[in-house]
Formats: sequence, C-alpha cells, structure tokens
Amino acid sequence: MLEIRRLVLLRELAVRGTLAAVAEALNFSPSAVSQQLSLLEKEAGTPLLRKAGRRVQLTPQAEVLVDSVAEVLDTLERAEARLHAAATRVSGTVRVAVFQSAALALMPATLRSLAEHYPDVRVEMVQREPEEALRETWARDFDMVIAEQYPAHAAPHHPGLDRRPLTTDEIRLALPAASASLHPVDSLATARGMPWVMEPRGAASRHFAEQLCRGAGFEPDVRYETADLQAHIRLVESGNAVALIPDLVWAGRSTSCRLLTLPGTPHRTIFTAQRVAGAASPVALAFRSTLEAAAAVDRPRKVS
Repeated sequence: MLEIRRLVLLRELAVRGTLAAVAEALNFSPSAVSQQLSLLEKEAGTPLLRKAGRRVQLTPQAEVLVDSVAEVLDTLERAEARLHAAATRVSGTVRVAVFQSAALALMPATLRSLAEHYPDVRVEMVQREPEEALRETWARDFDMVIAEQYPAHAAPHHPGLDRRPLTTDEIRLALPAASASLHPVDSLATARGMPWVMEPRGAASRHFAEQLCRGAGFEPDVRYETADLQAHIRLVESGNAVALIPDLVWAGRSTSCRLLTLPGTPHRTIFTAQRVAGAASPVALAFRSTLEAAAAVDRPRKVS
C-alpha cells in the first residue's frame, strides 16, 4: 500500500518544481523530503524521479501517481465538506488570498458581517497578486481567492477551480487637481507629457495601461513603479504623476484627483475562485455569500 503522505509530497514536487520549494512550503528539510520520496519509490517498485542537471524531474510513472493523488485529495475535501455540513453550526477556518484594493474596499464589511452572523468562522487573509494567488489556491495553499481581470488580459485558468463573478468597476484616468498639476493636462492625449505611475511589469494592470497609451499614440513615461495603489493616489494627488485607477480604490474615501472617463469606458472584473471539491464547504459558502452581499452593497462610488 502506498503511503498517502508520501504521495502528497510527490504531488507537491510536481506543483512547486523543486525539493527546496516543497520543503519550504511544508516546513520540512530538503533532505527529509528527498528521503520520503526515496521510500515512496521503493513502495511503488519503479523509478519516480530522474536527475535533470541540479534538479529532479518526475518520470511518466510519477505523473500517473500525481493525477491519482489529486483525485484522492479532491475526494477527501468533498468528504470533509459533507462532514461539516452535518454539523448544527457553521464553524471552521477559511484561508483567503486577496489583492490590495479588494482587501481595503470589501474585506472590512465582509469580516464584520461574518463575525455577527457566523461567529465560529475564522478567516485567515493574505494579500497576494491575483495570478500568484490563483495558482496557490489550485495548489491548496488557500481555500479561496479574490482576483481581478483587466480588459483584453485574461487571468490564468487552473483545472478544478470554480470561478464566480463578484463585481466590476470602471477604470479611469486619475489626474492631479488643476491647482496641483505641474503641466496643463485634461485628457489621455495631453497626459502623454506627464510622468506616469504604474504597477510593475508583468502585472495585468501594467499591460492594460501601456496598451491603452500606445493605442492613443504615445509611449507612457513610467517614472514610478509600485504595486501599492495607495502610493499611486498620493503621487497623483501631489501633482507628481498621472495614473489609471479602478473605481473600487475610491470606496470609503474622497480625493482631490480629477477622474476622467476613458474612451470605451473600460471595466475591470473582480471574481472569486475556489476548488470545485470544496464548493460545498459550509465555511466557504458562508464566506462567499457574505462577500457577495458586501460587494453588492459597497459598490464603488460614482465619480465624474
């Protein structure tokens, strides 16, 4: 009989790529991971790993086992959900990955409502960039992710993840107040001469912003890079930059920025994703429904 814990280590290696990454994720030493996988090879009676330079690769036989392990883990997750559904009270922990603006605009009301209606539910929240968080949810590091998708830039799909739309918000050009602007600017076309603040390269918002500017006939002068949208706002409000900001960022706050509608009124889509195997979990259902109610009430304020 194959040892399930060793099979899980093999799947972790397939997901994370290196023995060191598996060891770090599971709080093991690399030598302990290697030893357990060697024991699994003896149990299986066939080679599961082969050297590839300084790394190891899975053999075809190991790939077969990994697919089976995923099925076993899904079965266990469904069984756990059914077990919790039989309880008289909703209780347990839900691990959530969320990006910054959703954490600021949606999570406070969601957590407050959960505390009132589901006092035995514990939420553990970690801020993650959406693409990373989607993969980590698929890998079982999180139970659910709140992610975003920009126009013409699809978020990655992972097998076994159930996506559900949460809300949308318009993306607008944020300009300094006329009194704070260092240069006359009142549109996307005249913003070509201004310094820009954008998220780092590789982010969906960065790709969207650059393509929008190029479509308008210019290459943006990106002088400031940060993933922190609150820093974007401060740079714009102080007259040092212009930026493309989604409406959700303004929830619960005022600003001196001038917010202009862009051609075509582009919108960002915000959605949740969780493993299909855990969709019936009462804790996950409670969190997701409460989050959706908060998103429906706390719509991004309309700006002009």
